[in-house]
Amino acid sequence: MAPSGPQAFPDRIYGLLVEDEDARVCRDIPDSACKEQPRAFLLQWLAQTLTKIGDTLTSSRLVLAWMLAALGAPPFFVALLVPVRESLSLLPQLFVAQWVREHALRKFFWVWGSVAQGMALLGMMVAVLLLEGASLGWAIVVLLACFSLARGVCSIAAKDVLGKTVSKARRGRLTGLAAAAAGAVALLVALALLFFPDYIESQGHAGAALFAGILAAAACLWFLAAAVYAGVPELPGATSGGGNAFAEALRSLTLLYTDAQLRRFVVARALLVSTAFAIPYLVVLVQRAAETQMLSFAALLVAEGAAGLLSAAFWGRWSDSGAHHVMAAAAALATLAVAVAVMLQVVNPVILGHGLTGAVLVFTAAVAHQGARVGRKTYLVDMASGENRAQYTAVSNTAMGVLLFAGAGLGVIEAAYGIVAVLALLMVGGILATYRCLRLPSVSG
Repeated sequence: MAPSGPQAFPDRIYGLLVEDEDARVCRDIPDSACKEQPRAFLLQWLAQTLTKIGDTLTSSRLVLAWMLAALGAPPFFVALLVPVRESLSLLPQLFVAQWVREHALRKFFWVWGSVAQGMALLGMMVAVLLLEGASLGWAIVVLLACFSLARGVCSIAAKDVLGKTVSKARRGRLTGLAAAAAGAVALLVALALLFFPDYIESQGHAGAALFAGILAAAACLWFLAAAVYAGVPELPGATSGGGNAFAEALRSLTLLYTDAQLRRFVVARALLVSTAFAIPYLVVLVQRAAETQMLSFAALLVAEGAAGLLSAAFWGRWSDSGAHHVMAAAAALATLAVAVAVMLQVVNPVILGHGLTGAVLVFTAAVAHQGARVGRKTYLVDMASGENRAQYTAVSNTAMGVLLFAGAGLGVIEAAYGIVAVLALLMVGGILATYRCLRLPSVSG
């Protein structure tokens, strides 16, 4: 019988989103959580959508880098943005996981982590309005470090809560739908850049006011997401395995040696990082050929936004039946985009300067990166159980944090051998990633 009353609305919306006759399926979650699954799905989807929109507005790879350059901060600080943003959200998770594990309800770690991220963005807003030059650079980098540490706490809690409240065959869809909604907003931001380029490039007070407004809007999104996530109907989880955080962290690292399935996933995910590193280097090739910074910046936002809007839901549905196949397909697609870019760079670099060529390459790489993110997140949550999900997440993310920090060495390779050498190395990584992902056992469905 169809649900009625207060439960009816979440059930109807949930049924529309999952697009499945068997929308009530419950796999790998407690029976007591099954009746609350529609509400849990909707609230987590909305919270993820809000934060992904915020990610678009505050991208360290695009928006923050553009902001620091436009407001006159030294290039040194621009180079720090991506390593600080990516590594510090991953490296401490091994130690945070034990803290999270000691609490039966984990959603409040996400709530307060989201509030902390919003506060960091408000701090950036104040810095943009009051500081300039190196002082502005230091303030943004320090606040970004605080933002990233809070994000790491959210990452641990989010996967654990998702695994406790949303069934297998639904988790990838949730992530994909949120990414698609955020992609639509990215397109709107890109259109603003195209229609108001002179204002975006303005210096001084007008430019600072614009970026301050963007940061304030993003902060509000994180505060709203925290309020939404607080309503997720989470049941108490296991709290076994308590102990000293440092000792437990070292003990968790041994999982890489004792747990063959986790080790295979971490190796595949490490190779899959090539899909993330490929995008900025493709953008560099396009920018150097086009010599039009604003057009390149807008084209990247359009490509990333369109990639999320058009592909994330597809990747999410596919991940629910075969997340490892999604990871492999994403790696192969990214490798193809890089191979075409290298060929054009060697044969005739001028072709890369054509707007359509660059946009297609960046769009293809962005679609691949969306698939890699959705696939590996879904695979990890499905692979783990309620007893080890926080540990698996922490070990995997900490290993990736070390790798991403070491990824700064690609800059050394580029300086010594050129950007084509870097792209060739990423192609090798993509080929190996495709093979390793195909070899992973199926855990979805």
